[in-house]
Amino acid sequence: MADRFIGVDVGTGSARAGVFDARGTLEGTAKRAIDMVRTDAGHVEQSSAQIWRAVCEAVREAVERAGITAADVGGIGVDATCSLVVSGASAGVGEAGHPERDIIVWMDHRALEQARAINAQGHDVLRYVGGVISPEMQTPKLVWLKENRPEVYASAAHFFDLTDFLTWKATGALERSACTVTCKWTYLAHEGRWDESYFRQIGLGDLADQNFARIGATVVDPGTALGAGLTPEAARELGLAEGTPVAAGLIDAHAGGVGTVAASGDATAALGYVFGTSSCTMTTTAQPAFVPGVWGPYFSAMVPGMWLNEGGQSAAGAAIDQLIELHPATEAARLLAAQSGQSLPEWLAGRALALADDAGGALRLADQLHVVPEFLGNRAPFADPEARAVVAGQGMERGPDSLVALYVAGICGLGYGLRQIVETQSRHGACVDLIAVSGGAGAHPLTRQILADATGLPVEVTECPEPVLLGAAMLGAVAQGYYPDLPAAMPAMSRVAKRCTPAGGRVRALHDARYGAFLALQQTARDIRTEMAPLLG
Repeated sequence: MADRFIGVDVGTGSARAGVFDARGTLEGTAKRAIDMVRTDAGHVEQSSAQIWRAVCEAVREAVERAGITAADVGGIGVDATCSLVVSGASAGVGEAGHPERDIIVWMDHRALEQARAINAQGHDVLRYVGGVISPEMQTPKLVWLKENRPEVYASAAHFFDLTDFLTWKATGALERSACTVTCKWTYLAHEGRWDESYFRQIGLGDLADQNFARIGATVVDPGTALGAGLTPEAARELGLAEGTPVAAGLIDAHAGGVGTVAASGDATAALGYVFGTSSCTMTTTAQPAFVPGVWGPYFSAMVPGMWLNEGGQSAAGAAIDQLIELHPATEAARLLAAQSGQSLPEWLAGRALALADDAGGALRLADQLHVVPEFLGNRAPFADPEARAVVAGQGMERGPDSLVALYVAGICGLGYGLRQIVETQSRHGACVDLIAVSGGAGAHPLTRQILADATGLPVEVTECPEPVLLGAAMLGAVAQGYYPDLPAAMPAMSRVAKRCTPAGGRVRALHDARYGAFLALQQTARDIRTEMAPLLG
């Protein structure tokens, strides 16, 4: 039996592939950049054709780097951002003259008004998205498309989540993953059905009339083998063998959860924290937990047979990038980072430790600075896309070390937002004992320790340096049959490498006080918006 498995991860800015053995050891990776276009209208778009090319190139290179042949590959798993692919339409999703832009990227908020209208109607399916649908989700975007680009909407052959588009390109199979359609399209996986009345209520009754063929008439669990495996055309493009098993995929954050939360053995004990451009929290429960402002509960959306609550922050790594760009010392610090061969956030984290020896000391660098980093709204626990960031306590300092202090305050702010989600979920029955972190933004030891100290929970890092790719590869192992299911594959292919224990004493007291300041600033910003709204409307 072939015992190498390929994981494919398509993030916001790149497509990556990794080759793993059956124990989850990474043997080779490759990466290709993908373009993203931001228009003057505030839209964010991509090209599915370019993404597929990038995937094929990354897979070919990863296989070469791993030193294996196509015959060694037992299965492929795919994850991607929850972006909307409009396939086979007469034109692109945005500006005329750009038919290649057929993807509305997950972070695109063009459907804000449509989301408000859907929420005002209050359909029962909203109970399973935390009570409030987000403009990041797909049904508001479909309503926007139908209202604003009716010819594109009408002519589209299919509407895919990006993950399902990629598995369709690979196999020709139209089955959708329970992960994508449950989390982002309102599919009721626990009942095995779409709610026809919801689609008719929001103006998408034509999809119901078509038996939901354009968005997924058949839905399967992640890891299910699709079709007859790779088609001849896809196999040629990927450099793999025809018929290689391809698994129903996952959203990228959920692949990170699959790759980490069972490393200690119990998937329900760990909150998966996927810390990248945005952040996602993944909490697995045996029974459904309804948490206001937190997406879900979703059935079989990450671990088949289990329930999932999904929260997070719409901007995490991107929020830190935005924050540090506001400081006058950014260019000087970027030059210093480049001279040391580091990214700017890496350099800032390293400089903080050099100035203070440890995370507790680094915290003191930010004594007067407080950040609520909601630059792109609050995904959870308020489901408030109109929230914005607050920076308090910034003075006239202009040097690189004052930028370091601002960076530390921003990481603390992300930690307090995570703590707020954990506490909110706990009050509603979704409790966790530890945080399993994945994603490039959480790779630095300072970041991990601040997250542990800010939340008061241990933070675990898995042995695999690419847990999102690993989670995708696990799907391929299940599709081939090497493991009978994901609950068996997850602990077999993932192991804990490091554990950060939260500090006590003065450091804990400082974080508690700063968390109180975070909550106060967050509430004050909400109060100001409420008071100003009648004057600005």
